Amino acid sequence: MNIAIIVSEFNNKITSRMHQVALEKAKELKLNVKHECKVPGIFDMPLIIDILLQKKDVDAVVTLGAVIKGKTKHDEVIANSTANRISELSIKYQKPVSLGISGPGMAERQAYARIRPVAERAVEAVLSVNTESKRIK
Repeated sequence: MNIAIIVSEFNNKITSRMHQVALEKAKELKLNVKHECKVPGIFDMPLIIDILLQKKDVDAVVTLGAVIKGKTKHDEVIANSTANRISELSIKYQKPVSLGISGPGMAERQAYARIRPVAERAVEAVLSVNTESKRIK
């Protein structure tokens, strides 16, 4: 299976580690990482996801990001709108797109604690959904 990984540069100390964990997990699961892309923030992901899903050599996209709570509800707005758009793209192209984005509403220490579980699960999810979608077609 060929995957692409897209990583938010916002909260880079966290997301760069998520990226490394995802690469390790992909290797463990024998997945081919065909493309690795970086975007400024999670809100910027949908355009790149759309382009990646159009590629014949991409079976699924793994998203990685961390949305940390600030002083307003901006984190909720960004996370919700991005999650909705990611879901729409997955359905549009009939290819899995995982939501490897932790938050919203979390503190920085919570984001650090979620690096490994969120990144690993994001990779596992695209494999699982891809396998299941092929089984039922």
